Amino acid sequence: MTTCTHCHAPDPTGSTLCVHCTTRLTDQLQQLPRMYAGLGLLLAPSMATGQGRGGKGGPAPLPLNGDTFDLRREFDTVYAWLSAVHDARGLQGPRLAGDSLTRLHTAVAGLLAHMPWIVATWHGAGDLAQEIGDLHRSAATVVDPDPRPRGRRIGHCQSIDPSGTICGAVLHLAPGEQVARCDWCSMAWPPATWTQLKAWQTENSNAA
Repeated sequence: MTTCTHCHAPDPTGSTLCVHCTTRLTDQLQQLPRMYAGLGLLLAPSMATGQGRGGKGGPAPLPLNGDTFDLRREFDTVYAWLSAVHDARGLQGPRLAGDSLTRLHTAVAGLLAHMPWIVATWHGAGDLAQEIGDLHRSAATVVDPDPRPRGRRIGHCQSIDPSGTICGAVLHLAPGEQVARCDWCSMAWPPATWTQLKAWQTENSNAA
């Protein structure tokens, strides 16, 4: 049995990414153009902060929001990963035209089109998932801030489906909750099962 190159959960399919990480990566890629556009709306700081006057008596030009501008530049990693995939597959470099949002849409569509190959064989899949995940989280803190307190991670879900496949999704215990529930397979893990859960996690990790 192999392990996912991103979350390191056991993966009986032999793929570079488990089903959970593949689904999450696909969802994150699909959300990036919306996030990029949302960041664009935040580039200029509030007019209420403008001080001073310009040479013709009007308000002085407001500077760009530097943090947002820098974060938008990080979206260049999507183009870099698409180019890396093309290089790995011996293809001509990707053709990206139009404005920045159009190019991002094209790059995302390109990566999604190559996803079956990425998941099946590519050694760079884990790093791709990590960098896209980092970019998505950074953008989400600005565009989609989550006011909810974060829970704590308690390892990987060890439920087994009828085919004998271990779920392997990351388990989080939500703040104030006593039962950890898997977002992927909906398995519930009350405190009485945590000792066995940890034992199974260790056993599967050692067997990988």
